[in-house]
Order: sequence, then structure tokens, then C-alpha cells
Amino acid sequence: MTRPMTITEKIFAQHAGLEEVKAGDLITAKVDITLANDITGPVAIKEFEKIGIDRVFDNTRVVFVPDHFVPNKDIKSAQQVKLVREFSKKHKLTHFFEVGRMGIEHALLPDKGIVTAGDLIIGADSHTCTYGALGAFSTGVGSTDLACAMASGETWFKVPSTMKIEFNGKLNKWVSAKDLILHLIGDIGVDGALYKTLEIGGTAIKEMEMDGRFTICNMAIEAGAKNGIIEPDEKTLKYLENRSIRSPKIYKSDENAAYEKIIKYDVSEIEPTVAFPHLPENTRPISQVGEIKINQAVIGSCTNGRLSDLAVAASILKGKKVHDDVRLIVFPGTQEIYLEAVKNGYIQTIIEAGGAVSTPTCGPCLGGHCGILAEGERAISTTNRNFVGRMGHTKSEVYLSSPAIAASSAVAGKICSPDEIM
Repeated sequence: MTRPMTITEKIFAQHAGLEEVKAGDLITAKVDITLANDITGPVAIKEFEKIGIDRVFDNTRVVFVPDHFVPNKDIKSAQQVKLVREFSKKHKLTHFFEVGRMGIEHALLPDKGIVTAGDLIIGADSHTCTYGALGAFSTGVGSTDLACAMASGETWFKVPSTMKIEFNGKLNKWVSAKDLILHLIGDIGVDGALYKTLEIGGTAIKEMEMDGRFTICNMAIEAGAKNGIIEPDEKTLKYLENRSIRSPKIYKSDENAAYEKIIKYDVSEIEPTVAFPHLPENTRPISQVGEIKINQAVIGSCTNGRLSDLAVAASILKGKKVHDDVRLIVFPGTQEIYLEAVKNGYIQTIIEAGGAVSTPTCGPCLGGHCGILAEGERAISTTNRNFVGRMGHTKSEVYLSSPAIAASSAVAGKICSPDEIM
């Protein structure tokens, strides 16, 4: 009889061909999907070519999504995408996403059904942990490790220990998934889950739709975690139905599985939360933010660029105008999300309010393009990181929030709750 295991340990055991694994074990496991973008892909391709083989392990499981500097902002970024494009054609990859068909990778892959429950996924991007919302193990790796997996279809891992996080109770008005994960990071710190699994559950998560679950798992890395993961349920299966291109495999933690720590939160005690510069752990509830004027508001990214995020922003912006001193920039996560937002009237509302809407891109999140901050400027952003110089000048500031707080702040010209402008 095997020892009780967590959901992450079960996925590792299955992909390593073992009956059981435990925290601290070193294993070699098969991967279901490898992922890279236009920044990390070229490095992985060059390392792959050094290996000297003439094909990838599976042309349906090696995925490239140019999303960081696209549409190409300069000659160098155009050259990078060209390299990825030509490699994808050479190896007849099923999943290369061109401008007009692409999206922000961590919104795109779940929506396209390329990743599914029970998968083991590695990506040369730290926010690959997003797919844990589906009940998959997914984590970021370096481009060299990715190159080896592109060739062999497997890689090595040290099995992480697991912290169990429970969010219970009913959410307060304007409190969202983003506020829960910011609250958690503010509590345990950016290294509070270093190389650990964050297994997220509780009654508030059971009631949460998939968009919110993606947001929470997306930011597991901001607590230092190896991965974030949520046990699949009926909402997961409904999302995957008629979407997943491979059969999902459902794993759930055993009742007496070993956890390094269990932390429980009553979400009724959590307010809308803002992370101040220059770390995601530097959080304050909205009631303690004070008078912080802003120059820019960004709504989008792999954290909060989904349809429900745009719906919340539009509901707050309806009939209002963006403050004269603020630039509001909105980035839908994928072309499909963008189109649905157009059909639902969200984009019209945003534009009528004075917001600018962009094709899907990571652009401003990493200070790439389409929203760079100048010296001394402040931005409220629904992205995931607010390090020094993250969105532009090293003397600019980034405050992280939910779409609701970002939208209301764009109207007020300062960081505030929607209740202040409604």
C-alpha cells in the first residue's frame, strides 16, 4: 500500500513511473508540455541545436507563444520572433501562435485546451505556475533545462514539500482572487513558500470561478513557490469540457497526506489589497492606503487579463471618465477574450471612458513597451510584480491591485476603492 500523497506528489509519481514519491525525492519525470516565449524561446532553441539532434520529442507538445515584445517593438524583437517562427516551421510544431492569433501565453494555453488537469508542464517563464488552477503541476524553468526537455520529453525535479492554504468564508464587496493572493503574499512574504507547493483550497475557492483560480496560481511564484495548485472540481471539468485537446486526469490529495504547514484565512476579514513598491509582499488594505496619486493604470496581463477582469473594470468605468492626469491602458489576455469583450460592450465602455485598448501583449508588465513609466511616475497595475524598474524608470513606482481598484483609481486619479467614485 502506498503512502498518502498530495495532488502534486501524485502527479509526479505518475509522470516518473513510480508508485509513490515524497518531499525531497530527486526524480526524472516525463513532461506533457514545454513552453517558451519570444524572450526565452531563442535561448532554448540555440541550446537545443547544440545537442545535435534533428527533431523535438513531440511536435504537438512543444509550444511557442511570442507575447512579450509583440507586435514587435524593434528590430531585435523582430529577429527573436523570426528565429522562433522558423524553428517552429522547421519542426512542424502544432502550436506556434502568430500575431493576430496569439495571446498572453498563460491565458492562451488554458483557453486553447493545450494544458489540462493532471498534466506536468514546464515553461521558460516563471508564471507557468498559472496552470495549477486546472489541477496540473506546472512550473517555470531555465531555457537550458527547457531545451533538454524539448529534445528528450523529460526533466528532473526535487519533489517540493507542500503548504496547504485554505480561504474560507464569503468575500466582501470588491474583494477578488487578486486580493486573496496579495493578502497571502503579504502575510508569508516573497520567500514564504520557497521551493514549496502552495495547495490552495477552502470554501471561498470552491465558489470561485476559473478566472480567479488562474489569478491565484499565477502569483504563487511571488511567494517563492515552486508551484501553486487547486484540486479539480466540477467547475474545472466544465471549463475543460469541449476545450481540452487531451483527456484530463483528476488527482486529489489523500485525506491524511503530509503537509509542511496549514494556513487558514477567513476571507470576510480581507479587504481589497494593494501591494506598495517595491515588493509584492509590501501590502496594505485599501483602508490604509492613504493619498497616492497615480499617472497610469494598467488592466491586463497573465494575472488579470481575462473576461471577468474586463467586465469588472467596465462596470466601474461605465458613464465615467478617466482622470485628466491618468493614462488607462487595457490589455485583454487573448484575441478571443478581446472579441468577447467587444461583443459584451466592455471595450466600448473602456474607450468611451478614455481608456486605450491594446492587442494582447505582455508589453508594460515587464517594462517592454506599450506603457513604459518615466522617472517619478506612479502606476496602479493588475500585473504581478512591482520590483524596482519593473515597468520603466528605476525611479518610477508600481502598485499592484485588482482590476476593480485599478479602474476606480484611473477615474479618481489616486488609488481608491470603487465605493469612492460610485
